Amino acid sequence: MASTASRESIDILRAAITRGDRDRLAKLMEVLPHADVCPAVTRLGPEEQTRLMALLSPTQAARLLQQVAESQAAGLIEKLPSDEAAAVISRLPSREGANVVAELEARHSEAILDAMDEKVAAEIRALVHFAPDVAGGMMGTEVLAYPDHWTVAEVVDDLRRNADTYADYQVQYVFVVEDGRRLVGVLKLRDLLLGHPNTAVRQIMLPDPVAVDRLADLNEVRDIFDRYPFFGLPVVKDGMLIGMIRRAAVEAALAQRTARQFRLVQGIVGGEEFRTLPLKVRSSRRLSWLSVNILLNVLAASVIVYYEDTLASVIALAAFLPIISDMSGCSGNQAVAVSLRELSLGLVKPTEIRRVWFKEIGVGLINGLVLGVLIGLVAWLWRGNPYLGLVVGGALMINTVVAVSIGGTVPLVLKRLGFDPALASGPILTTVTDMCGFFLALGFATFMLGHL
Repeated sequence: MASTASRESIDILRAAITRGDRDRLAKLMEVLPHADVCPAVTRLGPEEQTRLMALLSPTQAARLLQQVAESQAAGLIEKLPSDEAAAVISRLPSREGANVVAELEARHSEAILDAMDEKVAAEIRALVHFAPDVAGGMMGTEVLAYPDHWTVAEVVDDLRRNADTYADYQVQYVFVVEDGRRLVGVLKLRDLLLGHPNTAVRQIMLPDPVAVDRLADLNEVRDIFDRYPFFGLPVVKDGMLIGMIRRAAVEAALAQRTARQFRLVQGIVGGEEFRTLPLKVRSSRRLSWLSVNILLNVLAASVIVYYEDTLASVIALAAFLPIISDMSGCSGNQAVAVSLRELSLGLVKPTEIRRVWFKEIGVGLINGLVLGVLIGLVAWLWRGNPYLGLVVGGALMINTVVAVSIGGTVPLVLKRLGFDPALASGPILTTVTDMCGFFLALGFATFMLGHL
């Protein structure tokens, strides 16, 4: 349910939209708390959202898009004609504009880019082609770079004359280039402001600044920011300056990666899901994962069918099969989580399967023994039969070792094969541990049927 503040914001927005009051809407976009803007706009109906975007100026619409999720921003942009959408995206920072365009269908994005200034459209096209977890996918193209032969006076004069343009650049560094765009140094603003007007910037610059290649992955970029207290890093292609990554962009990318992995582990495929998306889209995205899982569960259940006679003879096993399956699955999911985390941090490589397996076996043996003894004692005390305790306890102990072995190594195997480990590890783990747990418990029970 929306908060009181959000409900009031929705009512105010709707009233202004109904009256077509552009001035009121412009003021609302400035004064509404950031936390209220997103839920307020989200809860507007499709027609109200369309009218809202039409009433806002391109600059105001761009500010609105910066306060909502990228997928929601794309939904709002789609409500505008191509030329108006192009005007809005042109007013977004390059990286944010590229992120919104990347969320659009190809026909919409191309129509919008065709309506934009050629230079701006070329920058966005270049950014869209980068993966989101490489330097090029996190950088912005808004950088200040001056030829190394320019003087301090020329640089300061340019900054003053273009103050309005540079206001959105979030200037922290001024870079020095030669031969067009080859990065050779960085200027401290203090040195620039206090330097002699006739001094060439090459004389006061810090040479050979730390830079990152456009294809460097997120882990590499994060490690550099961990080592140095930089606000941003220049991004280069063959030594040529093409953009800059801000520390905040790296932190946002890390958060997005964590969220993406969480969604995939939970079976949310196809990107972010909001309940404002069409019902058909939400249902199809979930079913694409659930339908595969139901087939895998049928496969696991086939083990029970095979041992139907044993289960009928020892009906008490029916109470313990779900426990064995669930506890083993929990142990395996813990191992999956550790492997996914280590992969994301670069602490383990997909080729280190044997090392990870040996590490997990130790945990599995200890935890499996403890859990097996506990569940075995419960079974013994409940039915007064130590052999029943031995069956269920032994099954859980061995299945725990199997579960952590699979949970620890399968993400590495999938990563090595080029599949997304966050999406595929869960179903594989669940199916194998269920089948193995049922097979162990019912197989042991069949072998010891005379004592049960």
